[in-house]
Amino acid sequence: MSAEVVALVVLVLVFLIATVRSINMGALALVAAFVVGTAVFGVEVSDVLGGFPANLFVILVGVTYLFALARNNGTVDWIVHRAVVAVRGRVALMPWVMFVVCAAITAIGAASPAAVAIVAPVAMGFAARYRINPVMMGLMVVQGATGGSFSPIGIFGAITNGVVDKSHLPGNPAVLFFSAMGACALISLVGFLTLGGTKLLQRDRETPKQQVATLARAGAATGSAGDSAADPADDALPRLDAQRSLTLVGLLVLAVGALVFDLDIGFLALAVAVVLTLIFPSAARGTVDKISWGTVLLVGGIVTYVSLLEDQGTVKWLGDGVAHVGAPLVAAFLICLIGAVVSAFASTTGILGALIPLAVPFLQTGQVGAVGLVTALAISSSVVDCSPFSTNGALVVANADVSERDNVFKRLMTWGMTIMVVAPVLCWVILVVPGSLS
Repeated sequence: MSAEVVALVVLVLVFLIATVRSINMGALALVAAFVVGTAVFGVEVSDVLGGFPANLFVILVGVTYLFALARNNGTVDWIVHRAVVAVRGRVALMPWVMFVVCAAITAIGAASPAAVAIVAPVAMGFAARYRINPVMMGLMVVQGATGGSFSPIGIFGAITNGVVDKSHLPGNPAVLFFSAMGACALISLVGFLTLGGTKLLQRDRETPKQQVATLARAGAATGSAGDSAADPADDALPRLDAQRSLTLVGLLVLAVGALVFDLDIGFLALAVAVVLTLIFPSAARGTVDKISWGTVLLVGGIVTYVSLLEDQGTVKWLGDGVAHVGAPLVAAFLICLIGAVVSAFASTTGILGALIPLAVPFLQTGQVGAVGLVTALAISSSVVDCSPFSTNGALVVANADVSERDNVFKRLMTWGMTIMVVAPVLCWVILVVPGSLS
């Protein structure tokens, strides 16, 4: 049995053992990375640790620390109440508002994790307050960020179109963007309808008086700092004191710094949190404990193991195996499937740049349409970002209510694994097969 096969079998065992036994999957993956790295691949421990996602660690810690402060001092309450007023109490609109906001932010060039890091804490806070399924809210936030990223000036769009041009393949940025956005919107619609959206619509059809009472009860039931049961239809909202005002300024600095000046979202969030802690130390008590350390360990361990596989050529080994498949259509499907599987645990940006060149030999035969296959591969490799092992999915889990965090992780993992299988199949049928028959 080759080293590549052993490494893949161990990865499957990590998932099975962590599912059957009550053990943090990340801790198990770190041990597996050490054993497989040193015993199977023969690398040094430092090489194994080189795959630890330090940037993701800082993002998760910084963002969850900052928004723990914002929840403690009531700033998130104020934002959530204002959001309810903005949509006139129609709670069912809020998941779609978050989808559109994330799509707009990434469509103008912001990094997808930066958009999710800024929007997800507010969105998940809103979900907790008004009894919206947190999995549905998180799914729509991530899919909005993903779809917008494929605009001609979005990061995913620029990478994909750039690789296509460099490989001298025919491309169509408009088809790529609208196909990706359509796929993300469809996944969001399915999630909305199956995860409680119809109940939200029913709630919004209540009379205004009943609606206000329902929202007020929801706020009181979830509990929060400050004026949590304030009526969203009147002016009895949490007031902006000095602490909340300065926190809002800090969040604005975070948004502008990350989205406009492309500063590191993790370190910037930590810097804002540290400044707020120095100014208002009493409000910072217990916030470090609210950092999602379990999520950090889980995601860090899995990503470290997958990075080891990438560094040791296991992903390339899979790609080379696909290259020897005689049927172009079958090879095209396998490439899309590999893109989806690897991207669910690793960088979508890296996968887009690495796997498209693998398709060049098949595209040059003329038996598979270039635009269709590239679009199918791009969609398959990106819509799985709702997986809790990707940066975006991890941010959703980390910002979920503590009582819901385990459930959100499990449900997002189910959604991510389902999309990982279904997306390549549908993309292949809709985008690849027709091009080979024309």
